[in-house]
Amino acid sequence: MSTDKKNAAVIADEVDVALVGAGVMSATLGAMIRELEPSWSQMIFERLDGPAQESTSPWNNAGTGHSALCELNYTPEKNGRIDVSKAIDINEKFQVSRQFWSHQVDNGVLADPGDWVQPVPHLAFAQGHDQVDYLRRRHEALKDNILFPGMEFVDDDAKFAERLPVMAEGRDFDAEKVAYAGTDLGTDVNFGALTRQFLTAAEASGTEIRYGHEVKNLKKDGKHWKVTVKNVHTGDTSVIRAKFVFVGAGGYALDLLRKAGVPEVNGYAGFPVSGMWLRSTNPELIEKHSAKVYGKAKVGAPPMSVPHLDTRVIDGEKGLLFGPYGGWTPKFLKEGSYLDLFKSIRPDNIPSYLGVAVQEFALTKYLISEVAKDFEKRLVDLRDYVPSAKAEDWETVVAGQRVQVIKPTAAPRFGSLEFGTTLINGSDGSIAGLLGASPGASIAPAAMLELLERCFGERMIEWGPKIYEMIPSYGVKLGDDKKMFDELWDYSQKTLKLAR
Repeated sequence: MSTDKKNAAVIADEVDVALVGAGVMSATLGAMIRELEPSWSQMIFERLDGPAQESTSPWNNAGTGHSALCELNYTPEKNGRIDVSKAIDINEKFQVSRQFWSHQVDNGVLADPGDWVQPVPHLAFAQGHDQVDYLRRRHEALKDNILFPGMEFVDDDAKFAERLPVMAEGRDFDAEKVAYAGTDLGTDVNFGALTRQFLTAAEASGTEIRYGHEVKNLKKDGKHWKVTVKNVHTGDTSVIRAKFVFVGAGGYALDLLRKAGVPEVNGYAGFPVSGMWLRSTNPELIEKHSAKVYGKAKVGAPPMSVPHLDTRVIDGEKGLLFGPYGGWTPKFLKEGSYLDLFKSIRPDNIPSYLGVAVQEFALTKYLISEVAKDFEKRLVDLRDYVPSAKAEDWETVVAGQRVQVIKPTAAPRFGSLEFGTTLINGSDGSIAGLLGASPGASIAPAAMLELLERCFGERMIEWGPKIYEMIPSYGVKLGDDKKMFDELWDYSQKTLKLAR
């Protein structure tokens, strides 16, 4: 224990790596660093009393294992052509996840993968002539890409009914054309269970995890960071000195990076979006449907609100969700404060907020209409997917809170609402944080690899052999190397117990 004379703050501990937040991002980065530098000490701070209780919770996210197999917002139509570049990029990143998870299973870091990953078909759903035409062209653009194995397009009513009986029952096929496209080779991932396994292994390796401890401030102290932490139960405050800090605090990451004085975050703002699901309570209905079925987003809807009828497997129990329904609250975390949005406003990000307010009128209109919906109106949306849906078979559950990144841009726009995952790091590589939402957890290993490159670039050559061991395709586009893709696909299918 030492004393910082300048501020008379007691330094309770010193650590090589401080991780803020006990979600999947911190868990993933911690696991990677333990492989690369096992002698480095790590400490995790989590404001809640357990791991993975915010965005990483299985009930707070879609758990898709985003690989762009069925998510139509990743394949927009531009000038009459289907742009698949984003879908390919996300799929490449998900292949990194599969490799890293497989390596961790092989090395005993992760236990039974059946506890957190299951094979579940991924299907895209189209209604009406225009959507079916779009889906057919999307399928044509992807079906020969080696990253998208087993893709099929079906517009035959009988085959549709056989494959998706819950969606076919009560549907008037003569009134509107429908189709689906996708593959049986998708996954459902319980990122909460995955994170818990990572953190169990972390503690066994010596990582200290302090639950019920909220990081209140970050301040540079020479080549180190002073991390001010408050025990949320006792009110006691302590200061930890760290060589490197990762801010994986979800919606609170932006505020902490600001407090740290990271200039790269200047002008950034956040727009909170909440949501709700309808969850089936009918075991027979749940058993009859087995797929993640994604449709087209409504005009103005953010990507996280793309409607889907979603088979989930959580803690060994199969479930069925529909949604999410958009909502709004000024909180930046589900367990946050109603003052979060207002506290985030600074002189440097006011232009960003105002710019987006002008540009995103459709989003505002969408959120207002969603907030106004009652249970019966939500059932109307559900019946586009499940025509025979009965009110007694469904209940409303509150989804997680997301903060969409508002990125500063030049006039006349001033701000741009981003719908991806944004990595921010200080120029000296001693601090980094993650902002944004989808595809989020699904590409955590790829995001953390990018962080390592940015913050520890001088060590990458030294770390090279171990990185290639963790992720054999590192530096290679698998979409350009069929032999490597096939080998790694077969390896991860077997290791993750997905080949059934």
